Amino acid sequence: MIRTLSPFLLGLLFGAGLVISGMTDPARVIGFLDVAGAWNPSLAFVMGGAIAVSLPAFARARSRPTSLLGGPIGLPDRRRIDTPLVAGAALFGIGWGLSGICPGPALVLLGQDPLEIYAFLASLILGSFVADRISASGTPIAAEPLRGKA
Repeated sequence: MIRTLSPFLLGLLFGAGLVISGMTDPARVIGFLDVAGAWNPSLAFVMGGAIAVSLPAFARARSRPTSLLGGPIGLPDRRRIDTPLVAGAALFGIGWGLSGICPGPALVLLGQDPLEIYAFLASLILGSFVADRISASGTPIAAEPLRGKA
């Protein structure tokens, strides 16, 4: 029961944090990205707080074979930088910069019912579907790592 309920409760905690910090406001995010204009540093403080909390948690996770609930811990490979990672990061950054919304806040914003959120989520779902199809088809999106390439 706790394994089923904990992701839901942690998602609620994450969503509450987004709302309390104001990160569901696209204008605040775009203000952070506007370094040459009316820069708003609030997102930097939110990110700094997230890093301060996550660093000790990741350090602890590296030393444990299982999670607190007994499930396996699968940490990402920090050394592998490949084409899908770079392409995904670039697309995420472009979408985030254009809309001021990333997937977490978009789900939180569904309750406010703006048409832009539905358009964003439709684009997110379509992009995920296309990426899955490209990856499954063997198309060279999953090229070898970029390390050492000019």
